[in-house]
Amino acid sequence: MKKPIFLTLLASSLVTLFAVPVFAGTKEQLIQLQTQVQLLQDNMARMQQSFDERMGVMKDLMTQQTDNVNKIGTTMESLQKVLSQQNNDSSGKVDQLSGQVQALHDAVDELKARLAKISTQLDAVQTMQQNITAPATAQPGAAPGGATNPSTAQNQAPPPDVLYQSALGDYNAGKNDLASQEFAQYLQFYGNTDLAGNAQFYIGEVDYRKGNFSNAVTDYNRVLDQFPGGNKEAAARLKKGYALLELGQRDAGVQELRSLILRYPKSPEALQAKDRLSKLGAAGAASRGKPARPSPSHH
Repeated sequence: MKKPIFLTLLASSLVTLFAVPVFAGTKEQLIQLQTQVQLLQDNMARMQQSFDERMGVMKDLMTQQTDNVNKIGTTMESLQKVLSQQNNDSSGKVDQLSGQVQALHDAVDELKARLAKISTQLDAVQTMQQNITAPATAQPGAAPGGATNPSTAQNQAPPPDVLYQSALGDYNAGKNDLASQEFAQYLQFYGNTDLAGNAQFYIGEVDYRKGNFSNAVTDYNRVLDQFPGGNKEAAARLKKGYALLELGQRDAGVQELRSLILRYPKSPEALQAKDRLSKLGAAGAASRGKPARPSPSHH
């Protein structure tokens, strides 16, 4: 058993001894190559490990950014809902305020009509006294020379306060055609009274209700031209601006609303005009160069 092993070892030693001079250079190169390959493999392993670590960090950052974007999106949606709710609440408050202001205007108009009625009654009493004391030579309703008294036609119409209240009641009841006729009749017989501008304004309101926006613009212009400084001037400018917008005349409507804000900045109508301009995306300062003046009195 020991002899074969010894012979094998001896043969291996001889082969190695004779082979060393032949392959010595190649072996050293192989060792160097193996060493370099091992170094490359180690570097590749370290690079792979570093790459994996960086990719893990990048994935974490991407996940965090995605979460942040989602949170921002959720926050933006919440803010949008809050802004929409505030806008709706603001619009509702403006509409409610507009209704209250309109009701106040109507109450003031009614009070003026009652005062006008009392004034008419006093004038009638005074006229009766004059008729009693004057000689009964002239015929009623006739002027000297047989001419017709100009007040005869007016006397055929209802008293101004009765006619105005009837027209206003029909307007509030939605009887648009009848109310328009009564307001027109009021203008025909009592066009110089304090409520004449109001009657013209409500004629425009009837046309606006019926969708006759072009006629409504004409009616509101009559309020502004024939009754300047009246207590319906700001309201007429506001509704004229609305009517122009309904007609598709955006620039003219925006300009009218801005002019209203400039002329009557503290009026309820200016608040409504600002709200409408904000909805149109046209909110901004009114055109310069026009002096502001206080809101007309509603009393």
